[in-house]
Amino acid sequence: MQAVLDYLKQNQKRFLAEFFEYLRFPSVSAQSKHNKDLVACAQWLANHCQQIGLEAKIHGTAGHPILVAKTPRVKSKTKRPHFMVYGHYDVQPPEPLDLWKTPPFEPRIDGRNLFARGSTDNKGQNFAHLKAVEAYLKTGTPLPCDLTFVIEGEEEVGSKSLSGFLTRHRAELACDAVIISDTGMPSPKHPALTYALRGIIAFEITLRGPARDLHSGIFGGAVENPAMALARLLAKVHDADGRITIPGFYDGIEPLSKLERAQAARYPLKDADLNKLLGTPKLFGERDFTATEQRSARPTFEINGLTSGYQGEGSKTIVPSWARAKITCRLVPHQSPAKIRKTVLAYLKKICPPTVKLEINAGHGAEAYLVSPTGPQAQAALRALKKAFNAEPILMREGGSIPIVNEFKKILGADSLLLGLGLPDDNAHSPNEKFNLDCFENGQRMSAYLWQELK
Repeated sequence: MQAVLDYLKQNQKRFLAEFFEYLRFPSVSAQSKHNKDLVACAQWLANHCQQIGLEAKIHGTAGHPILVAKTPRVKSKTKRPHFMVYGHYDVQPPEPLDLWKTPPFEPRIDGRNLFARGSTDNKGQNFAHLKAVEAYLKTGTPLPCDLTFVIEGEEEVGSKSLSGFLTRHRAELACDAVIISDTGMPSPKHPALTYALRGIIAFEITLRGPARDLHSGIFGGAVENPAMALARLLAKVHDADGRITIPGFYDGIEPLSKLERAQAARYPLKDADLNKLLGTPKLFGERDFTATEQRSARPTFEINGLTSGYQGEGSKTIVPSWARAKITCRLVPHQSPAKIRKTVLAYLKKICPPTVKLEINAGHGAEAYLVSPTGPQAQAALRALKKAFNAEPILMREGGSIPIVNEFKKILGADSLLLGLGLPDDNAHSPNEKFNLDCFENGQRMSAYLWQELK
């Protein structure tokens, strides 16, 4: 291991130069004008994998290419452990461009931070794993396991091609676990294993009233205003403390264990700090739960968009003919997206007044994810984190959703170890995205230690 660690330390300057090349590709999967950039980025990544000693192949899809890179297979009389490292080379659109201090695809370093679109989400995080494996291969240090990298180009648009790819290549990709660094940690002094993710359901509701917008002076008071009806309907979903009032919504949810609550209490961003960071007058949420627990381990009902009537300059005295809301519910383990969708929509139909017509347009959904934080693989990951960051790691839940994690479990039968290297202020999906270089370097060491711990 010392040769591996020395190699990583001695080659950081070159790693950064290569990282800059990777970041310069405007691999924006949501914008068709960048389709060629995504192909070029995948090809660069494949070439780089081959240069460091991996066997790399690009697989075409109906969308953007998927890269598969493998460590050289070692002949053995016994079955060697096999792990997959998953990541993505596509990035979010950089807009609004005027809020960037420097161009998003021209990387710059300021102190110990590297600013560029895709730096933390997810190019820097998957590149750290590649550099760790390079250190093994270039120093001739035997890897105690076989590794396969799967790096896709559609994560930011829903990973539409990946499920089918996993199914077609199930035998080739069968593995003991999937390693994913596409989440975060609370601080460089608090490396983390994320053991749970929330699921999600999305839908849109429209209330329709009169056949057309009406003069509010002539007809106001005689017809139901859809905007007012929608406001009253949505207000009935929460009580004054933020608890969801929909009957059956919380059925089956398991309370947090003592271990989980103790780990959540170690989270360094306390309620007062979070309030200051977010710029809110005051935090809000269910009683008996901390803000950390509320935003990671409790289900939600959120209005993501709300519109009705005239939105232009000045006033227009009308009763609008319709009102619309975009809704998502974040779900926790043991909540079925299909069941919760049925429960929520049935309640909305029940409380909808007869003076308006309710229309529902269902959207996407995904289950929550949970892996045992006390299992042997999780414990191996925690040991690797501790060695690399020289700090006691924490166990944490994240409030976001990574639907493909459930696909790995369903198709490959493999659990995922979520070992994120991003920080809360890395501005993922926002202007001036950055990646902390200490996290980059420690992430390389974490990956190097991980294969020894998991063997």
